[in-house]
Amino acid sequence: MQFSERRNTTRWIIIITSFVIVLLILWNTYSFFQIFKNEERVKMQNWALAQKKLNSVDPNADVDVELPFQIIQEATIPIIVTEKDSIINTNNIDPDIEKDKVKLNAFLQKLKSQNDPIVMKISEGRTHNLYYGDSSLLNKLKYYPVALLLIIFLFGAVVYNFYRSTKMATQNKLWAGMAKETAHQIGTPLSSLIGWLEIMKADNVDETTVTEIEKDINRLQTITERFSKIGSEPVLETLDIIKETKLSFDYLQSRFSKQVEFSFSAPKNPILVSINPALHSWTIENLMKNAIDAMRGRGSLGIAIENDGQNIRINVTDSGKGIPKKQFRRVFEPGFTTKKRGWGLGLSLTKRIVEEYHNGKIRVSHSEIDKGTTMQIVYKKAKQLS
Repeated sequence: MQFSERRNTTRWIIIITSFVIVLLILWNTYSFFQIFKNEERVKMQNWALAQKKLNSVDPNADVDVELPFQIIQEATIPIIVTEKDSIINTNNIDPDIEKDKVKLNAFLQKLKSQNDPIVMKISEGRTHNLYYGDSSLLNKLKYYPVALLLIIFLFGAVVYNFYRSTKMATQNKLWAGMAKETAHQIGTPLSSLIGWLEIMKADNVDETTVTEIEKDINRLQTITERFSKIGSEPVLETLDIIKETKLSFDYLQSRFSKQVEFSFSAPKNPILVSINPALHSWTIENLMKNAIDAMRGRGSLGIAIENDGQNIRINVTDSGKGIPKKQFRRVFEPGFTTKKRGWGLGLSLTKRIVEEYHNGKIRVSHSEIDKGTTMQIVYKKAKQLS
């Protein structure tokens, strides 16, 4: 418990620190932006003074105008000078825009939106307004925070994906180890039960009792085999999917309450599918048990196998409480359960068996609240019997 709390505290410290760093970067970028913007305005004020100086110089007078000329020539920022509402001078404007009066007026409106004008007093009662735009450096700086946030987001996504993949791999190893250990633990008493069964046969115990005990021992052997296969690549066999499904169906039908009405429908001819029989029976039993739980042990449960020529569909339908549409995908997530004492592992394990081991698909085909649910498994057909 202390380890979990410490880990959560560390996680929040990292999140808050990262958030503070991002805020500092954004604030620092904004500060730089304002500094550059103020510097550009000073340059434009100097440009306006230089222009005013040149306009006031007597052409016949011997006056040094080298500095004003240099200031004007070094300007790279787009400039438009107006007197009243008329454009009287432009600088660093695209020639195509300068030639088109409509484009030039539109460009002037753009400059007006970027910066406040610099008022140039030419003479008493006469002023010019200097409008200027942002430099290319300033425009690039505008998008710097966006690019930085995008990089941080992508980096965070990579880290999260790596963390999630590592966590899932660790969980898979843990579950596989637990499953194999469970199979190992069941093996010891199972061997003893097999020995006792042989003694019962030798003592001529009632045949019906021996038969039922033998069925349950075989059942335990099947469960042991299932757990031993978790985490390993199962061996697939080309088998009749109808027969294998019916075996699991019949076993559970005989062991559940008579208040559940069972039905099974399938084509008459065998259908071959590459499956692992132990894992396939696990899949069918998980779906049937979930269906019976959803009906609270009372209702109708049916399995229907359909053949469309290329794929085999196994539909498990119940008359239970149903699943909300928003939970159609969540029901297969590890840990998700609506039962008070459930672990939320049955359907996630079923999905793994169907999709990872058998290359099939499983989904909630249909569900209505208080009317029932249909779970559907889709397998690809193998070659037909000769």
